[in-house]
Amino acid sequence: MNSREEHLATRRAAGLFDFSFMGLYEFSGTAALARLQTRRISELVPGRAAYTLLLSDDGSVFNDATVWRMDTDRYWLFTGRRGDIEWLGDAARDRSGEHAVLALQGPASGAILARLVGTETVLGLKYFHFIEKRAMLIARLGYSGELGYELMVPAAEAQRLRQALLDTGRGAGLCECSFAAADSLRIESGYVLFDREIDGRANPRELGLERLVWSRRSRFGLTRKLIGLEILDRSGRPDLPVAHLTSECLSPTLEKRIALGFVPPDAAVSGGSVRLADGRMARVARLPFYDPGRRLPRAAPL
Repeated sequence: MNSREEHLATRRAAGLFDFSFMGLYEFSGTAALARLQTRRISELVPGRAAYTLLLSDDGSVFNDATVWRMDTDRYWLFTGRRGDIEWLGDAARDRSGEHAVLALQGPASGAILARLVGTETVLGLKYFHFIEKRAMLIARLGYSGELGYELMVPAAEAQRLRQALLDTGRGAGLCECSFAAADSLRIESGYVLFDREIDGRANPRELGLERLVWSRRSRFGLTRKLIGLEILDRSGRPDLPVAHLTSECLSPTLEKRIALGFVPPDAAVSGGSVRLADGRMARVARLPFYDPGRRLPRAAPL
């Protein structure tokens, strides 16, 4: 399959992605971790995860991450790249590479997973919760904007888990998917990516993620704003505001060219016109492009 077919298979049935490249860091206690990320982790109970941001001293977003409360005094922090340990400091134990991380995404993902771990387990797992079952860590979350799960086993068990999922999901339309498909899925869903939207300069407010910062003392400026863009098949007028494009794809779901990018705050008006650096014209669109109510990730799994 090509990436377009993989993308559509995930939207219509299920896709399997290998996220084992992610960085994993373990923390004991809350003190160091509370300083490094933006969520109020004391409110997490064991078995809960939260999407969070890692900030530099100037308030810009260094990376995004998920923080998992494993038990009373132990936390895991997942980031989208390895090597963050140098920034996280001595408080973190680097466990990157110890586990295989496979993401099962799409409307059929709950039914496929239920055949492996049981219906009750799947029905009982809420969004951004995780459990351990049969030596496998199962989390209900995902990067596609669909119902989805991330499954973790020791790295040596990666091939066994992959094959079990493919065998179980074959009749339900499951296919293995590339990063290119993951990228177009997350653009449709309006999700940011490190080294793209997270460019080391944007702050939470500029990324539209200020809600993830629990401290009321935090204040962020707004010199530009992340928006959705529908790219039009014509040139933009020279007098239009200029948008700095960060991610772009031909949307397999919407069948139009879409993008994420930054514009001056006064140009971030839905329906307004902007000009890209290469001269193309684009229309400002609301995010996310797909499932604007974000209902699908929380949908009934079966």
